[in-house]
Amino acid sequence: MLTKRVTVTVHASDPLSRAGLISHLRHQPSLDVLPERAEGERAREERTEGGRGDGERAGRGRTERERTDRERVEREGDSPAVAVMLADRIDESTTAELRRLLRGRDQRVVLVAGELREPDLLSVVEYGVRAIIWRHQATEQRLLSAVHSAARGEGELPPDLVSRLLNQVGRLRRATAAGATGGGTAPLFGMAPREVDVLRLLAEGLDTRQISERLAYSERTVKNILHALMTRLQLTNRAHAVAYALREGYI
Repeated sequence: MLTKRVTVTVHASDPLSRAGLISHLRHQPSLDVLPERAEGERAREERTEGGRGDGERAGRGRTERERTDRERVEREGDSPAVAVMLADRIDESTTAELRRLLRGRDQRVVLVAGELREPDLLSVVEYGVRAIIWRHQATEQRLLSAVHSAARGEGELPPDLVSRLLNQVGRLRRATAAGATGGGTAPLFGMAPREVDVLRLLAEGLDTRQISERLAYSERTVKNILHALMTRLQLTNRAHAVAYALREGYI
């Protein structure tokens, strides 16, 4: 059971959705809600600094108080930090935001999702999302429960997603075991060093025979490595695998 208040930041692609999440969370006594302002809002604040009349001083005062509250909570740093993120679907901008939230921080993420395809489910779990709630089920109590679960380092998924995730993990483990015939084991997510070696040579234009000669593997082993990798990461072909490795910084 948590005894400290939980610091929560709120992230959504549009102000209306962000305001809706804030309204669900802000009056909970166990949470300190610090909504993240959009870049446009920050820019407008900077443009309006100074030179304003008395009628807008109260607004500047509220801004200063919000900034002071944010700095105070960040400075104290003694309560778990949870980011609540709303995404209708998992696209390139969503995954970039997830990486930004989780990069170099001891922060947990609760994802409020409109839809999740099977590859998306594995991706968000790999990124480190601790809890997922369907958007149409995101009541105040469900959000509060998910935030506290994430703050405790626990996970929380809708029952239908638990079943889908277990089925996917089972399939991927079987595929990984079947393809790991060249020695060593591949990780469930990400890439093993030998997989990176094969993809690096594939990106240089080498075919299966040339890769096998360069790495002293059999051609069958090279094919098995690629098949297991593409199955595990839901990649459609060799070009897709090379593109994925480049995008994720493996090669």
